[in-house]
Amino acid sequence: MAKQKLDLIKAVVGFAGVPDADLVSRCNAVHDGMTNNPVYPSPPIDMPAFKTAIDAYTAAVAGALDGGKAAIATRNKRRGDVILLLHQLAHYVEVACKGDMNTFVSSGFAAVSKTRAPEQPMGQPEIASIEQGTSGQFIVTIKPVAKARHYELESGAIPAGGGAINWTTQLVATTKPPTVFNNLTPGGTYTFRVRAFGKLGYSDWSVPVSRMCI
Repeated sequence: MAKQKLDLIKAVVGFAGVPDADLVSRCNAVHDGMTNNPVYPSPPIDMPAFKTAIDAYTAAVAGALDGGKAAIATRNKRRGDVILLLHQLAHYVEVACKGDMNTFVSSGFAAVSKTRAPEQPMGQPEIASIEQGTSGQFIVTIKPVAKARHYELESGAIPAGGGAINWTTQLVATTKPPTVFNNLTPGGTYTFRVRAFGKLGYSDWSVPVSRMCI
């Protein structure tokens, strides 16, 4: 018989950057949620003891408002105390709730979201600069976009009498170093555009940028 897989609910316990007021609020929510809660009959931390730690932390936060070094050190110590207690209670709740979200939230803890943000389309890159190198040479720099796997850089000479541009495509793995175009015709005007490739495909082409070569 196949074993039933338990869908473990994880509690949010990343409190390192949480403001003191928010941490105090979370502590009180957990204390109130777990006190005399029949689905959590044997917490590893006695609730009156937890309340004592919360009150000590709350008082230390108020005492540190004047910026004194000793008061701040006391606040940090009391903060560490309640975070340690929250971690112990969180592990207990994660197991004791048996994967039931209603039971879990009754503890006062917040659950880690299992929903991943949808992948976003690629941002649109830009031609950051076109620098003249030696005669007949351009050095083209691409402004990168996040999560691009590679870029397609197109170049073409603008016909003197007008008409369609005959684009030439070059695959560029990264934006550094810049891409060098050689054997261009001095006096000719060239235009460049770029697009990025990511998980969902290509971005739109950038606005073409043109410059006369010398």
